[in-house]
Amino acid sequence: MILVTGATGTIGREVVRRIPADLAVRIMARDPGRVTGAGAAVEIVHGDFSDPGSLAGVLRGVRTVFLLTNPGGDDDAGFIRAARSAGVRHVVKLSAAAVADSRAEDLITRWQRRNEELLRGSGMEWTLLRPRAFMSNTLSWAGSIRSDGVVRALHGSSSNACVDPRDVAEVAVRALTEDGHAGRTHTLTGPEAVSAVEQTAQLAELLRRPLRFEELSPERARAALGARYPADIVEALLESAERGREGAKAAVDGTVTALLGRSAGTFRGWAGDHLGAFGNGDR
Repeated sequence: MILVTGATGTIGREVVRRIPADLAVRIMARDPGRVTGAGAAVEIVHGDFSDPGSLAGVLRGVRTVFLLTNPGGDDDAGFIRAARSAGVRHVVKLSAAAVADSRAEDLITRWQRRNEELLRGSGMEWTLLRPRAFMSNTLSWAGSIRSDGVVRALHGSSSNACVDPRDVAEVAVRALTEDGHAGRTHTLTGPEAVSAVEQTAQLAELLRRPLRFEELSPERARAALGARYPADIVEALLESAERGREGAKAAVDGTVTALLGRSAGTFRGWAGDHLGAFGNGDR
């Protein structure tokens, strides 16, 4: 039995779609009704990281787990204790590439480091996935692109070796279903570093309409993020963006290619498959 957490999110949905149909899969969700795209044989159960009582039933009979938790809180600690007690053998955890950067001391990165340490010390087998930013993060631009042809972002010239979420999910499924991944850390990036300005230009070409990039000041970026996240997360994201401005996120890693036997997906390729979210231009 493979347990997938976070199945309503960007990566978890793609993981569920890619697990072979002949394997037993269980999805844990706070609201099972929000789970979409799961096959008929997939078991969907209610479970909540903050409710230890729910975890015992969720984990019964589970051998391998895809673990995805949200920043903040003690979700990992409680889940890891429950998984160990339930006899889980292997946990594949979604972490972040920033963990390996000694200069990264923002709240989110410190939280990820702590949770990696908890897993490594659990006695269970583990695999850590450390992706760069997801290409899908640019979907936050979709509204302003559709309404007035503008992309607004902080540090538009900062390059990031962002990764296609589908590649992250495919690596996760390999780690869940193949031997040889236990005790390994996989850093996952795209094939090139691109900036927000370059992404804007590529979207404009694909949409066949002019787009303008508008640089946000830190103050405007803080206000925009504050509409979506708690204040401590906002400050962590701003610290992370500053490291990106200094070049900390531009390095390309070849792990995706090595594991999947093909080139990592490009931003242009990802964007071309998701043009409907941005508007279809004059096509």
